[in-house]
Amino acid sequence: EKSQDCMYLQYCKVCQSYKAPRSHHCRKCNRCVMKMDHHCPWINNCCGYQNHASFTLFLLLAPLGCIHASFIFIMTMYTQLYNRISFGWSSVKIDMSAAKRDPRPIIPFGLSAFAASLFALGLALGTTIAVGMLFIIQMKVILTNKTSIESWIEEKAKDRIQYYQTGETFIFPYDMGSKWKNFRQVFTWSGIPEGDGLDWPVRDGCHQYSLTIEQLKQKADKRVRSVRYRAIEDYSGVCCPVTKGVKTFFTTPCTEEPRIALSKGDLVLATRGLKHWMYGEKIVVSAADGGTRERGWFPRKCVEKYQYDSETDQPVDGEKKSK
Repeated sequence: EKSQDCMYLQYCKVCQSYKAPRSHHCRKCNRCVMKMDHHCPWINNCCGYQNHASFTLFLLLAPLGCIHASFIFIMTMYTQLYNRISFGWSSVKIDMSAAKRDPRPIIPFGLSAFAASLFALGLALGTTIAVGMLFIIQMKVILTNKTSIESWIEEKAKDRIQYYQTGETFIFPYDMGSKWKNFRQVFTWSGIPEGDGLDWPVRDGCHQYSLTIEQLKQKADKRVRSVRYRAIEDYSGVCCPVTKGVKTFFTTPCTEEPRIALSKGDLVLATRGLKHWMYGEKIVVSAADGGTRERGWFPRKCVEKYQYDSETDQPVDGEKKSK
């Protein structure tokens, strides 16, 4: 509504529009998502403003269902192995003579059935632990009225302030100061989250664009810290390249982030990296839009540092390049 507020907002080049506060672009869904927490492959959708409560309930009910299934598997194997079980008030009594009296079960429980039940029990217990941990993590961020992405933004804000020694203090604007108030921002009796996903209640001393201003500062800092590299070898963009060395093959990043294909001579802005891999944005010069960038991982072995004049953006002649 206010055009002057555009200076506080991030612009999405894919959607060709400004991002609302707490919104992020999902490359899997190919759209900007309000209050995006993460993209979940289980539901093939993003967890965000509209379904954050439903997703959290899913993380609660899935372990409860697996606990119920685990109990059924355990009792099934127990009763089939000992043929009969009777419960007393204070102890469990096993009657081994039941095999002589009871008829054969309707569904035979052989070795294959026992192996399948044991395997299913392992899956149920593993899901209970894994999904239960995700539920605990989600409840922690909900009780502080954050998302997983915003928790990461807050950590980067602390690192930025500490690195530059600016003396400023970043206060997360959406934490209401009460766990119950933060809880009510997501869970309501009607099942419909509060607000419209665009405007959010903020704590005293903050305003609607406190978080977006910090994100713009972090993006500017990211551009300053980025290092330009040039590709010296072709890279097809495969996850585990065989031709780039054994260490590169076995240390491929365990992440859903994409890889970018490189051709000899391509320019890349690297923003972070591992020992044998780097993450950055490939600069593709286009006459139509003045240049677009493609993000992803690439092997460190395929590039070398690119020396250039910051004013003319031209390579420095006669200067030796270093890895």
